[in-house]
Amino acid sequence: MEVVQVLCMKGGTGDSSYAENSLLQCIIYDCRFSKNISVTISTLVVQRKVISLTKPIIEEAITNLYCNNLPASLHIADLGCSSGPNTLFVVSEVVTTVDKVCKKMGHRLPEIQVFLNDLPGNDFNSIFKSLPKFQKDLQKTMGARAESCFVTGVPGTFYGRLFPSKSLQFIYSSYSLQWLSQVPEGLESNKGNIYIASSSPPCVLKAYYQQFQKDFSMFLRYRSQELVEGGSMVLTILGRRSDDPSSKECCYIWELLAVALNDMVAEGLIEEEKMDSFNIPNYTPSPTEVKCEVEKEGSFTINRLEVFEVNWNAYHGEFCPLDAREGGHNVAKMIRAVTEALLVSHFGDGIIDDMFRRYKNIVADRMSREKTEFVNVTISMTRGG
Repeated sequence: MEVVQVLCMKGGTGDSSYAENSLLQCIIYDCRFSKNISVTISTLVVQRKVISLTKPIIEEAITNLYCNNLPASLHIADLGCSSGPNTLFVVSEVVTTVDKVCKKMGHRLPEIQVFLNDLPGNDFNSIFKSLPKFQKDLQKTMGARAESCFVTGVPGTFYGRLFPSKSLQFIYSSYSLQWLSQVPEGLESNKGNIYIASSSPPCVLKAYYQQFQKDFSMFLRYRSQELVEGGSMVLTILGRRSDDPSSKECCYIWELLAVALNDMVAEGLIEEEKMDSFNIPNYTPSPTEVKCEVEKEGSFTINRLEVFEVNWNAYHGEFCPLDAREGGHNVAKMIRAVTEALLVSHFGDGIIDDMFRRYKNIVADRMSREKTEFVNVTISMTRGG
């Protein structure tokens, strides 16, 4: 499967689009510092959680960058930006963080060039249509200093070169690097599964890990060429705490989708051969695996490596939590937004609605009986000399 040609978040602003179903990333980014801020997920307006786990890491990285470099202009890349409300939200947060650090250190705000990168199939038009509002909102926060911020789209895979040598000072990526450049080879024995599962043979686990090693080391090599000496990079990847790549904490969301697909095979709605030949090009690494690849590549110094969880139910812990049925509905829509293009390319579009109706019910049932969480690995690095 040519992932570069197929993989993209569902564009537009429809009910199953990524723009309407990307709450989780907002929670990860802003749950410590935002109060009374809301974002739409489907037709619901939800309050973002109060505690953030990545914003202080980004602020620390930018502070260190300014302490060591004092750049006259700042070139920032958001890799795997997608097209939901989080795209420009994250840009705004990074830019205002730069402004805050500059004021704190008594420096003049530099001109800031932000590059938004994703695969060519990404809905860049939605981003560009949102720019006037983004610039207006930024002016409310920063006044005339907002005129120093410029935004550009850069289509292409981050598993290749994207920018000239030593042209960037800061790179950010969230919820992108768990996607592999291709489906690993040698998965013929992974029958009945669509990803690593408890029933997957060892050769399947090995094939997925080797593909991750190849892709992540390539990513690091290219970014080391594009970052200036002393430049910073902060990455958040869907991952796992366990050393076992088949552990439930990272595979369960896909195992439940496989349940829905296998039910449709049993009913004759999907050919068994089609089911057995489909695998998700995804890998959720452990902190140890991430650290190992960074150290092997050798260009970066690790400043922070942290792991944290976010409940599948975005309302978990809020005053008016969703019931499991509604939570299952939202999880199914979120997974549909990020996988529909892959599924349609393999199975066709005739089964998609039925597949996700079943998946919604399966997820809701499990959420009502079990603790369900996404594990996130965040790493902050500095480019060495």
